[in-house]
Amino acid sequence: MGSYIVYFAIILFLPLYAQMKVKSTYNKYSKVRSTSGMSGAQVARTILDANGLHDVKVIESRGFLSDHYNPMTKVVALSSHNYNEASVAGAAIAAHEVGHAIQHKEAYSFLTLRHKLVPIANISSNASWIFVMIGIFASITNMLLLGIVLLAVGVVFQFVTLPVEFNASSRAMDQMVSLGIIRNEEERHAKKVLSAAALTYVAATAVAVLELLRLILIFTGMNRND
Repeated sequence: MGSYIVYFAIILFLPLYAQMKVKSTYNKYSKVRSTSGMSGAQVARTILDANGLHDVKVIESRGFLSDHYNPMTKVVALSSHNYNEASVAGAAIAAHEVGHAIQHKEAYSFLTLRHKLVPIANISSNASWIFVMIGIFASITNMLLLGIVLLAVGVVFQFVTLPVEFNASSRAMDQMVSLGIIRNEEERHAKKVLSAAALTYVAATAVAVLELLRLILIFTGMNRND
């Protein structure tokens, strides 16, 4: 019973903590104006041009922290505050998204692998729980096993995402420092923003692994009872 309490506490509170950490860190450093005075849009454009990515567009997107890079359309989309305001947080996030664009240009191996896994992971994650529920409630071990295999694909996707995100953040820091976008104490602040954002991916991976392990334990228990 105690192990189940710990398990549910982790899968419920770890993602919640990660989201709270992102919001609190972002809110703090979105109020700190960068000494360069560059908006997120200007930061993104500066780094893109410095890396020969003149064909990548920078646009404003709706929603809170809706920032992303779309490799299909070659567009860096920044949420309104980050797009328009000159803050350390906005610069860090804009640089991070451009980091993905640079990865795309250089055919970064983990990014290429993640793109290939996206359609497979989407299908498997949607279908996995159907087989898992049938397997558990109807006591059909083969169905449960199929659900576990499909769920494992999603876990692999989560693991592949980690180096993609960490590498994009590393590229972001290198670009901001080398181009003089951030200076001195701002480097430490920018790292805090990027580290908080990375925590959400770590939390998602940890939860996915725990859920997979729980289902494997259920599967082995059902086999022992047969």
